[in-house]
Amino acid sequence: MSTLDARRLELGLLVAYLNKAEARDKICRAIQYGSKFISDGKPSIAQNVDKATSLARKVFRLFKFVNDLHALITPPVQGTPIPIILLGKSKNALLSTFLFLDQIVWAGRTGIYKNKERAELISRISLFCWMGSSACTALVELAELGRLSMSMKKIEKGLKGSEKYEDEQYLDKLKKSNARSLSLVKTSLDLVVAVGLLQLSPKKVTPRVTGGFGVISSLISCYQLLPSPAPKGHSKFS
Repeated sequence: MSTLDARRLELGLLVAYLNKAEARDKICRAIQYGSKFISDGKPSIAQNVDKATSLARKVFRLFKFVNDLHALITPPVQGTPIPIILLGKSKNALLSTFLFLDQIVWAGRTGIYKNKERAELISRISLFCWMGSSACTALVELAELGRLSMSMKKIEKGLKGSEKYEDEQYLDKLKKSNARSLSLVKTSLDLVVAVGLLQLSPKKVTPRVTGGFGVISSLISCYQLLPSPAPKGHSKFS
């Protein structure tokens, strides 16, 4: 493959990535929280960028609540423990509610919905729903990590030393464990962001702290949306 063909392929992958509405939303989210970090809640160009990007992102999320509504009524995977199912469904319900109410918030900030006081109240309720969904997600990830750890230990018992890195089942579970660990880190960061946006601890979680945690969380989301590389054989660090 020539250098030009390689660059063309890389640009094609970038175009495919940027064509995802979710990817564009997370890039905008990184810009939003980066601006919040820079402004530290003080009037400035960065704060204007923060507010403008926040409003623009709400357009990306129009009718997105349908996704989690669909997940809410979808039957769970067989064999999943009931507590994890309940937490997962709670997460779907809360996130769907957040995204639905967020549309009213968008209508209020654009002037379509005239009752500003009620719009602000709905905004706080929606953020509490998002914080609740993040907490449920964190608990689900912790529970699933525990289940993966137990199953990996069972596999290790039947293998010797480095043989586990040659076992496809073990490598698959290790990959899932790494993905869930990253998701847990992201969700934990989002919980701090929610506390900051709701100003539940304004002295500790300042706008700069909220912005910093939001940027890291957004970059993790951008990474999670990257296409999986083509398999080139297993390795220890798969």
